[in-house]
Amino acid sequence: MRGHYPTIVRLFLAVLVALAVVCPAQATQIRHLQVSVTAARTRAVIEVSGPVTYRLFQLAHPGRVVLDFSDASIGHALATPRNRGLIKDVRMGRHGKHGMRVVLDLAALAHPKSFLLKPSDGHGYRLVVDLYPAGHAAPRTLNERQAATRMAELLHGARKIVVAVDAGHGGVDPGATGPDGTHEKTITLEVAKDLAKLIDAQPGMTAVLTRKGDYYVGLKQRRLIARRHNADLFISIHADAYRSTDARGSSVWVLSTHGRVSEAARWLADTQNRSGLIGGVTLDDKSDQLASVLLDLQQRYAIHASSLIADNVLHDLAKIGPTHRDHIERANFVVLRSPDIPSILVETAFITNPVGERKLQRPAYREKLAKAILAGVKQYFGTTPPPGTWFALQAQRRRGELAVTGSRHHGTRHYKVGRGDTLSGIAQRYGVTIGAIKSANDMTDNMVQAGAVLVIPAS
Repeated sequence: MRGHYPTIVRLFLAVLVALAVVCPAQATQIRHLQVSVTAARTRAVIEVSGPVTYRLFQLAHPGRVVLDFSDASIGHALATPRNRGLIKDVRMGRHGKHGMRVVLDLAALAHPKSFLLKPSDGHGYRLVVDLYPAGHAAPRTLNERQAATRMAELLHGARKIVVAVDAGHGGVDPGATGPDGTHEKTITLEVAKDLAKLIDAQPGMTAVLTRKGDYYVGLKQRRLIARRHNADLFISIHADAYRSTDARGSSVWVLSTHGRVSEAARWLADTQNRSGLIGGVTLDDKSDQLASVLLDLQQRYAIHASSLIADNVLHDLAKIGPTHRDHIERANFVVLRSPDIPSILVETAFITNPVGERKLQRPAYREKLAKAILAGVKQYFGTTPPPGTWFALQAQRRRGELAVTGSRHHGTRHYKVGRGDTLSGIAQRYGVTIGAIKSANDMTDNMVQAGAVLVIPAS
């Protein structure tokens, strides 16, 4: 999930590789492919004759999702759906000596998630690929399609970071009430809207509000909204209450260790949870032991990321006023329990403090709060960008620019990736190995993106 993977995520990936399903001796047959479309996503279901080893990656210009199957064949002539949701066309062909390649040509910018389902309810093994639209709405008109194309060119195929912004309380649940009668639910919604507006104005970021008006949303439902939109971060906005009117200052919270352990037990025990995705991986086809390991690794990553983001946000909040504590705090709040989405809760101020209430009533102060929260978030994603995002692309460009200025006398060269370029082709052109290029550019796979600047090491 990150450009420079934290140690815990590297371990997570290593476990996946070590415990990957071994390819069966007999070639797996690809038997059927169907596409369904909902408002939230486009789903391709590929029926196969048994467990299958595959690799999924994305390419840009034109946009497409590629599935490479090891030791596989097509059982018979398959119908290939066209112009269904985010899928413009489907192409299949041989890949290597024993493999198959399936290419999903995209109609608009999208990002995929995939998982393999074991036989159930009369169905055999099924590989499911869900495509989620950037901005969460497939372009419907010509002008919208043109706008999506321009955005894809601007971002070079990179997806936006999704931030779920949660306005605490709402509707029949007013939250805390200040001395002047100001309800917490009113303040949190205004701050959330300000924050969402600022996020949407940032290149490479988009916001999702868990509520847009004065109505009640259940605590678990707030997390589910974030999951449906594939959020990279969940921020819950509140305005604290305390029995003493002297309490003051902002605070930032993350999930406690006790909350992590209890939530893990709930996920592993709940069949519906296990059939969902944790960090892009389904636990449904995993043994209890492996599921427990994967969930624990993902939770540890999420809490580690949450703590880093919370530290950044608290630091920036301290610039506009006092904080209640000089460190982040931990609690078992329900809204913080997503096992694979970094989540923080921001107490903007004590609404029960008359001074705090008056500050929160002022639009200018609420905007300052939103800007401080955003600054902390941007600081994190700027240094730890999720792969495939605009922030990752910018980090890659910065590395290239730094290398240009610092390597002039060390025999290295630089190459701007063009459309249709492959890593093997670039390596052959410069007479170096693929591994050398990957090492010089901190690459974890063989994908190259048009517009990126690669450091070419000396041969």
